[in-house]
Amino acid sequence: MNNEELTEEQAIQKLWQFPCDFMFKALAHANQNAEDHIVSVINRHVPGDYVAKLNPSNKGTYVAVSVTFKASSKQQLDEIYLAVNELDCVKVCL
Repeated sequence: MNNEELTEEQAIQKLWQFPCDFMFKALAHANQNAEDHIVSVINRHVPGDYVAKLNPSNKGTYVAVSVTFKASSKQQLDEIYLAVNELDCVKVCL
């Protein structure tokens, strides 16, 4: 490995400065109170008083849910993404 190549961990450290404000986004089914479930998962990892921003799809089938919080590490973000992605109401995490 030459000096120009970075390990994955080095690349992450170069791109991210923790702690940082992070906007988490997910696309979910609109009729399942997805924002409450998503905020609940985030609260387990980063306790706080969060208000989700909702953006419904044109047909009203899906809703984009955005929640901003203070992230402390890449591992924390990975855990949140995995946990939210396991929710039945979530179509995809962005």
